[in-house]
Amino acid sequence: MTPSQSANPMALRGMVTTPHYLASGAGLDVLRRGGNAVEAAIAASAVLAVVYPQMCTLGGDAFWLVWDASQKKLVGINASGRAGLGASRKAYLERGRRRIPARGWLACNTVPGLVSGWEKAWELALGMRGHAMGGLSWPSLFEDALAYCHEGFPVSSSLAFWLKADTAPSGPRLQQDPGFARCFLPDGRLPGEGDVLRQPDLAATLERIVRHGPHEFYEGSIAARIASAMQARGGLLALADFQRHRADFVEPLRVDYRGFEACNLPPNTQGMASLGILNILDHFDVQALGEGTADYCHLLVEATKLAFADRDRWLTDPDFQDIPLDRLLSRAHGREQADLVDMARARPFANPLDPAGDTVWFGTMDRWGNAVSLIQSVYYDFGSGVVPEGTGVLLQNRGCYFSLDPRHVNCLEPGKRTFHTLNPAMLLKDGSPWLVYGTMGGEGQPQTQAAVVTRIVDFGMSPQAAVDAPRWVYGRTWGADASSLRLESRFGQDVARELARRGHELAPADAYDSAMGHAGCILADPVSGLMRGAADPRSDGLACGW
Repeated sequence: MTPSQSANPMALRGMVTTPHYLASGAGLDVLRRGGNAVEAAIAASAVLAVVYPQMCTLGGDAFWLVWDASQKKLVGINASGRAGLGASRKAYLERGRRRIPARGWLACNTVPGLVSGWEKAWELALGMRGHAMGGLSWPSLFEDALAYCHEGFPVSSSLAFWLKADTAPSGPRLQQDPGFARCFLPDGRLPGEGDVLRQPDLAATLERIVRHGPHEFYEGSIAARIASAMQARGGLLALADFQRHRADFVEPLRVDYRGFEACNLPPNTQGMASLGILNILDHFDVQALGEGTADYCHLLVEATKLAFADRDRWLTDPDFQDIPLDRLLSRAHGREQADLVDMARARPFANPLDPAGDTVWFGTMDRWGNAVSLIQSVYYDFGSGVVPEGTGVLLQNRGCYFSLDPRHVNCLEPGKRTFHTLNPAMLLKDGSPWLVYGTMGGEGQPQTQAAVVTRIVDFGMSPQAAVDAPRWVYGRTWGADASSLRLESRFGQDVARELARRGHELAPADAYDSAMGHAGCILADPVSGLMRGAADPRSDGLACGW
């Protein structure tokens, strides 16, 4: 497979990139009708929750990084859910569980936060509209999502693959949940690529959100139906947990990289790790190593290990533990970590994380200079695999990331937000958005972010070339007890042999392996206003502008 040479869209009025072409089209339509970047992002988010349920749904979480050009301010939104007040170590132990299950009703121990993120984002959009930046109605943002629910949409290759894998006898057999089967196996039949899938129950839920506002999901009939189903099936979330939920505006984290301001979200996200890698790399002449060489790959992997060590020592809900972010992201600490890198030998890393995590990242920019970097997820493919009947809402299993070990930094506690791999990113140049970027991929997110940034900043590659280029992911692969370095075959045998010689345990990966995640970015020229977008050839995505 060779990416199309025409996949380098440029525009002056607006740009959207998402991992599904229907979502990109919905966002672009909003921009063309006069909406701003936040309004376009809400529309794209809603469509993704319909057409990409293996990656994200209304039952998942989301994180936003928004540049508000009217205020010349970067704003973060944490729309991740907290554990229910009945979700405790004791509750699981009393049920004979020594760890939180990955699937089923007991996997859903955190309130879905995505819809509350729409509410916070809409608040920002209204402020932009007050400065004549956009001006569409709330219901108009959901026209495409509702149309795809009612009229149906063609099942993509990705959705068809995961439906087949997760209903197979050797898989988790998600069709055993009646709500899941009703939504995704209509008439008991497994849809294939190109088949039309309709979701009338989800349409009814979305229509209530459109009519009554996002709070309907947490305080109205939707919350009541989800909570009732949870209680009837031995789940740990109650209606009061939904009523208590809120998304939060948060202050983004920042580090310097080559004179740019690299920005990401604070804990409970792993944005600290993504910025930690760049904080280490800023002490090296990355350009001198050569793009795609063994030296380049080795350095980025070693920087990743050091940043991950900090992450795994500290990252949890900051409401439950103080995290010394000022020190961990200081230039002095970056220098200390850089000094630990041995360019001749790979360092061991004892605590690799599970690589699971099915997620979508997408970005938008508009003609006024507003920009959004947004990521949403249900954690595993199809999350918990359960759907409260009549709602069409597939619930996430993000809370199974909690530990039941009371000594663990991410130990489950009622009301706590779990460690989140999700982290949207942005580079600012002279105080304005220059690069909006991100990726899906759990453990791979900070690594791919570093690859995209170094390829664009240090090597001057175009956005599409940076996303297309061969990638790697360091971490534990499915079914393995030890960590390995998965390297796309396009790096070539010479690079692979040299990395193995330095002590990296290599695992093979295809030329455009989906395990590398689905990345995207938008690069903006603040002088000319030119925007250039990129979507990942490993995804069903599309970057488009006008």
